[in-house]
Amino acid sequence: MKAKRLNRVFFLMGLTVLFACGEKKQDAVVADTSTAAVKVKTAIAEYRDVEQTASYTANVQADVINQITPAISGRIEQIFVEIGDRVGKDKVLVQMDSSNLHQQKTQLANLQRDYSRYDELLKVGGIAQQQVDQVKTQIDVLKAAIRNIEDNTQLKSPISGIITARNYDNGDVFAQQPILTVQQLNPLKVIINVSESYFTKVKTGMTVNINLDVYGNEAFTGKVSLIYPTIDAATHTFGVEIAIRNENLKVRPGMFGRVRLNFGILKSIVVPDVAVQKQAGANDKYVFIVENGVARYRKVELGHRLENDYEILSGINEGDMVVTAGQSRLIDGTSVEIISN
Repeated sequence: MKAKRLNRVFFLMGLTVLFACGEKKQDAVVADTSTAAVKVKTAIAEYRDVEQTASYTANVQADVINQITPAISGRIEQIFVEIGDRVGKDKVLVQMDSSNLHQQKTQLANLQRDYSRYDELLKVGGIAQQQVDQVKTQIDVLKAAIRNIEDNTQLKSPISGIITARNYDNGDVFAQQPILTVQQLNPLKVIINVSESYFTKVKTGMTVNINLDVYGNEAFTGKVSLIYPTIDAATHTFGVEIAIRNENLKVRPGMFGRVRLNFGILKSIVVPDVAVQKQAGANDKYVFIVENGVARYRKVELGHRLENDYEILSGINEGDMVVTAGQSRLIDGTSVEIISN
């Protein structure tokens, strides 16, 4: 009886040992799996000539816009143009009520007759010089007033351009709105806001390429005509005006365009775009490089997109081996095995 009990104890002890050995074997398998190298594909980061360009969107604007208004309120006798009409410089656009002008000219004629009579009397001593001088002063003042009235009776275009707005009809009384708007069509301009990092690179006279949506891939050429002298502290940009020659008048104010500045060629590190990853929950970009069989995390700053590649401004060096496939299984320090591409 005692022997049976001993056999049972030895049997249970044996089972316990077997189970323990099984668990150790399983642990060993898991450990082996966790240390297995991740298979990845790689490419070499290399220097390449990269065209340094910056693109911006903007609307075309008239270089000069004139609002046609008289200096004083009055009735509009006749407007000689319509919206869309092309006008030359000094063309009469609007005739205002001229009754005040006629009154002033009649008064001037009377004063001039008085002056002639007084001048004759002065020669024979029949009148004092002071009286003649007073009439002469009145004539000079009235002539200046008439010139001002004439300028505000016949309204002329100060530029060659196109009529883009008409706010009154014949017989209306001018109030606050301009009667007409004239915009110059040649040259035109676009204004873009450029990152302050390019402040020393943008130069007056620099040639600029412009594409307008309405004309598809047709390219237009402009030149930098004005660089704003200060940087906007909120946006860290500065304004740049670009003049567009428009002899054939194909370009019109309001057209939407894309402007491209070219700063020349620079040698930069380039990697395949598939190597670049985006940090979850942030806008950081990173790559993994392989060093001595281990993956290393590297945060990078991107430059231009080059078809299937990215320009890398900082974060890795020429010759680094960047991971192009298998990144989803990597963390910093993961062992890797490079497989052929």
